[in-house]
Amino acid sequence: MKKILALATVAALTAGVSAYAANPFSDVTADDWAYQAVSDLSAQGVVEGYPDGTFKGERNMTRYELAQIVARLMAKEDQLNAEQQATLDKLAGEYADELANLGVRVSNLEKKVGNISWAGDAKMMYTNNAKKAGTDTYKGRIRLNVKGQVNDATYVQGRILTNMYFKDAGKDDGNTTMDRLFVNHSFGDKTSVVLGRQDLTVFGGLEYDDAFDGAKLAYSDGKFDAYAAFGQLNAGDYDKTDAAFGGLGYDFGAAKLNAAYFNFTGDKAKTVSGFDSIWGANLVVPVDNFSVFGEYWDSNADKNDNAYQAGIGYSTLDASKPGTFALNVAYNRVGAGAYLGGTTYDASDFFDIAAGKDLKFWNVFGDVVLQKNVTLHGEYAWDIENTKADCDDNAWTVSLNYAF
Repeated sequence: MKKILALATVAALTAGVSAYAANPFSDVTADDWAYQAVSDLSAQGVVEGYPDGTFKGERNMTRYELAQIVARLMAKEDQLNAEQQATLDKLAGEYADELANLGVRVSNLEKKVGNISWAGDAKMMYTNNAKKAGTDTYKGRIRLNVKGQVNDATYVQGRILTNMYFKDAGKDDGNTTMDRLFVNHSFGDKTSVVLGRQDLTVFGGLEYDDAFDGAKLAYSDGKFDAYAAFGQLNAGDYDKTDAAFGGLGYDFGAAKLNAAYFNFTGDKAKTVSGFDSIWGANLVVPVDNFSVFGEYWDSNADKNDNAYQAGIGYSTLDASKPGTFALNVAYNRVGAGAYLGGTTYDASDFFDIAAGKDLKFWNVFGDVVLQKNVTLHGEYAWDIENTKADCDDNAWTVSLNYAF
């Protein structure tokens, strides 16, 4: 497109935006049909000429040059009417890559394109499993999150998941599913209600870090937080069993203390793992870059009714800063009658706990940032005891993780 035609079109977007229009270009005269448009856009700082004082309106305009104009218009969007804003949104979507190269924040840009934003992560992971009858796994995973901003207080979010096995393909190899779908309603900046299939991470994730289907009411003021929920867990023995649960926490500055409680309903509940209620507490004490952490769980099972973890960690981790890292070591003991069934650990096939026993193991886990948004993750578990299946006494995994 000729530069002069493109600028005449863009000028329509800024009609009504005030600026003193003085023509700065020697090759644009008052007799030219686009004189007023070029003068107005120059006065508003939307277009610039060449060092020799010319505009060169007959030259073809590149996508990069048009993206520069769109970026300058975005800085003035509060002065545009609804129709002009809609046109600018379409231009922002068309020139998304060029705008990103110009340093226009992608998160800001995404919000402008139909109120839809995308983000995601990918993983390449190798796991040396503990079960002797099993095989090691080498797989890739990609997750795409799509968020639709309904209004200032409400958004809808879903997550698309694909797993691909590069060794001994699993039954879901290459299948694409949506594994999260929920609506978030905010009431002010402290209270929210979330409905649908959503994430649930309890404490550090020893007992549960997966999804649940249901409703959750949450409150947080930066120091105190609390939630109450009803629904069904999506992992472990209590998969698809109704549960009422909740938690609260307080950040004292020198330490963060959390508590949680689960009560499972229905005839199936206590026959699954021997308990239908369980409570837990978690304590994290930070000291500079170090932290001491632990959690304790107790259920109403007749035996093997508690679980705990105690560990220490060090972290400077920042996904935007290569070379930063986190490293943790912990001792874990999980009773067969005190496990919710959805641990956060990737090396975890040995969590098949023998009846009447307490699973015991040590583990070390950590991350290091290799490049911006590229992280190497590793886990190693050893001295594994009391599994149901015939297992080695160790398991490990390593993965490359990409956030975008």
